[in-house]
Amino acid sequence: FHPSASTRARATMAAPPPGRCGRVEQFINNAWVRAPQAAAQAQALGGAARTLPVVNPHDNKIIGAVGAGDRAMIDDAVRAARKGYKVWSATPGRERSRVLREIARGIERRKRALAELETLDAGKPIEESEWDIDDVSACFDYYADRCDEVFGDKAYAEEDVKLPMDEFAGRLRREALGVIGLITPWNYPLLMATWKVAPALASGCAVVLKPSELASLTCQVLGDVCVEAGLPPGAFNVVTGRGDEAGAALCAHKGVDKISFTGSLQTGRIIMSACAKDVKPVSLELGGKSALVIFDDCDLEKAVEWALFGCFWTNGQICSATSRVFIHERIREKFLARLKEAAEAIPYGNPLVKGCRLGPLVSEGQYKKVMKMVERAKRKGYTLLTGGKKPSDPDCREGFYLEPTVFVDVPMDAEVWREEIFGPVMCVKTFASETEVVAMANDSDYALAAAVITDDLARRERMTAAFDTGIVWVNCSQPCFAQLPWGGRKRSGFGRDLGANGMDKYLHQKQVVTYVSEDPFAWYPMFDAKPNSKL
Repeated sequence: FHPSASTRARATMAAPPPGRCGRVEQFINNAWVRAPQAAAQAQALGGAARTLPVVNPHDNKIIGAVGAGDRAMIDDAVRAARKGYKVWSATPGRERSRVLREIARGIERRKRALAELETLDAGKPIEESEWDIDDVSACFDYYADRCDEVFGDKAYAEEDVKLPMDEFAGRLRREALGVIGLITPWNYPLLMATWKVAPALASGCAVVLKPSELASLTCQVLGDVCVEAGLPPGAFNVVTGRGDEAGAALCAHKGVDKISFTGSLQTGRIIMSACAKDVKPVSLELGGKSALVIFDDCDLEKAVEWALFGCFWTNGQICSATSRVFIHERIREKFLARLKEAAEAIPYGNPLVKGCRLGPLVSEGQYKKVMKMVERAKRKGYTLLTGGKKPSDPDCREGFYLEPTVFVDVPMDAEVWREEIFGPVMCVKTFASETEVVAMANDSDYALAAAVITDDLARRERMTAAFDTGIVWVNCSQPCFAQLPWGGRKRSGFGRDLGANGMDKYLHQKQVVTYVSEDPFAWYPMFDAKPNSKL
């Protein structure tokens, strides 16, 4: 850390892509199409079809538009996916693997353009966006490898199963589930989509992707990459639009075999209810309110940096953010002093500037939501260590910026302590014992992730076992790898993305039992059984 450094991001700025961003058409059956009624809509609207604006959160300026997909477009996409599924699910694993690797290469070739689009669309610092795009190509490569390993020269996976009766031979087949509806969030637009798209395609499923209406640009580009890679028509489709229109239509469509969703608890409940009508399987990743526990035997500098990264990475808009920080009473004062100093030194501002480490919130709506929660906490009289307001820098005047914000010693029933804020807001509380902090850390409606920082090896193992979460980080916060599963418990949802078993939720199991004996079955007396029949 360099507290004396300027808090404004100053360095080389990446050039924004020329022209307007986004496409108003929808990507269906390997082509960009408009709804049949688009011409009528355009005439009624004075020449422009119904669209959604693309807003740059840095300055609140409209930089383009995407199509506002409706039920008709979802229906077209699902019909295309059902046809594409027949072809793609019958494609051998090695060929599917080859196509996935070509998608990865296509992403790599477009890395700079994709990163700039992600930053313009979602407000992520440009170096974060570049990291995300690297992770996208790596995820496609990982599932290309898994596809090769699991399926090989077959379109399905199969293994023999030993049965207790010699007269029967058992096999277990795992086949592609069908057409998958994917609804993905705005904080990692292309990466979160890839976490679902890559294993679904590797499994042989066809996909209809509905990205967040707040950040759809890079997901649109993925359509062009898939065509270039040789993915057959209908295997991958993208429909942009509002959640309550295109998203709702996707969940309700009887041609969709499963929904996988990442987003808010409120929307997850709506999706789960919609899928229940057709008993449609659903996977939900719904966020969290994660804990970071810091013991007094740690390296203080490392602990402060991980506390900042764990909460303020991705502008604080991350489901696993370790926004509840527990600090041991022996190092409380030193930690808070260093935390304040370092938080106030984080380079913020235009996220296209290299060196920026905190950009704007994604939209005006999200900014207002977070600011209302901060203001309510301030009115309650909670101790504000730093932040809590918009930066005074003129470069941030028009955008949706909030300074890194830290509250101290808020009550455990406080809104800012218990509810997911999805912004750069941290709450710090002191603890005295391991038993006490475990109880406080697990006292949450969410159970996505938790982290502990300690040099005590035995304590690391005790805390790992004690955390009631799906993810545990030791001496760090937020690392994520395609090789390990991602997901939580309780109100954080159910189901897992990523990992060696990441394709499982896109496969169905089929048992195959063959009667292999030469003898008659001989259950009924009119059929003679041989003397040595086991029946």
